Amino acid sequence: MNFKPTQIMAVGKSVPDTVITNDDLTKILDTSDEWISTRTGIKQRHIASGDENSTFFAVNAAKDALSKSDLSGLDIDLIIAATSNPFNIYPSTACAVQAEIGAKNAIAFDITVACTGMIYALEIARHFISSGKYKNALLVATDTNSKFLDWSDRSTCVLFGDGAGAVILSESKDGTDDILALNVNADGNLGNFITMNLIGENCPLVEPAEKGVKKISMNGKEVYKFVVQTMPESIMRALDDAGLEPKDIDYLIPHQANYRIIEGLQHRLEFTDEQVIIDIDKYGNTSAASVPIALADALNEGKIKTPSIAILCAFGAGMAWGSAVVRLRKGLK
Repeated sequence: MNFKPTQIMAVGKSVPDTVITNDDLTKILDTSDEWISTRTGIKQRHIASGDENSTFFAVNAAKDALSKSDLSGLDIDLIIAATSNPFNIYPSTACAVQAEIGAKNAIAFDITVACTGMIYALEIARHFISSGKYKNALLVATDTNSKFLDWSDRSTCVLFGDGAGAVILSESKDGTDDILALNVNADGNLGNFITMNLIGENCPLVEPAEKGVKKISMNGKEVYKFVVQTMPESIMRALDDAGLEPKDIDYLIPHQANYRIIEGLQHRLEFTDEQVIIDIDKYGNTSAASVPIALADALNEGKIKTPSIAILCAFGAGMAWGSAVVRLRKGLK
C-alpha cells in the first residue's frame, strides 16, 4: 500500500469567558492561593457558565481552526471528538460539530480516552489519512470538567478547567509527513486511579442497584507516581521511532495537569524554560483539550517559532498515555 503523509493544517481553541481564581475558591473551600499554586502551578481556570457545555466549546474550537486554514466544513471528511464528559451521550459531540460547521461529507464519532484523547485522535486520524481513505480530518478535544466535580473536595476541584482545542490534519500536499512518530498506551488494571461513573437506574422489575456518585474521583499520589515513570518512557520510545534524540526537539507541549510533573519531564529531557510550553497557571487541567489549547496559544503568542519539531504528550484516566513527535511548519497558526 502507498501510504499518504499527513500535514498539520491548523490549530484552534475555545474557552469560557468566566474565570475563577484561586482567591475566588477561598469563598467555598478551606484553601488559599498559596496552597493551590505551590502544589499545582494553577492560579486560575476558565469555567463554563449557564448553558455552556462541551459541544458549545467543541463547535467554537472547530470554527477557530477552520478559520486558520484554507478549508471549509465541506472539505472535512472525518471528524473525531475526544471527550470524557460530553453534553450528550447521543447524538455524539462529533455529529453535533458536523452539523454546526456544515461538514455534510464527513463521518463523525467520539472517543473517550480522558486527558489522552487528542493523542489517540492523532493516532486514529493519521492512519485514516495515510491509508488514503480520508483527506481532511478535524480533531476536537472538549470537556467541561467543572460540571462533574465535587466542589467541596479541595484536593480535586481546584485542578480542573473547561475548554476545547481543535487540530486539522490533511493529506500532505508536498509529500512531507508532519507526524514523525506516535506512541500510545493503556493499562486498564490501573483504572481505579481516576474515575467518573455514569449513573443510570435499573429497570423497576429487577433488583435496584446501589446509588452511586457521578463525580470525578482521583488518587493524586498514585497518578503522580505512575506519570513520572511512564511519560518519559513513552516520549523516549516516540523519539526512537522518529530516529531523534531530545537534543533534536525544539519544544515540549505537555498535558497541563500539574506543574511539578511538567518540571520533572523538563529536567529529565534537559530542556530549557523557553522550550517547554506551560499555561496551567491560566487554564488548569482542561483534560484532552490541554495540549491543543497550549499549542494554539503558543503559536498565537509567538512562543513557538516555526518551522520546528515538538513533542506532544498526555496521560489520563484509563490509565492511558501517549506521545507524538510532530513537525510544526512555517506559518502554522
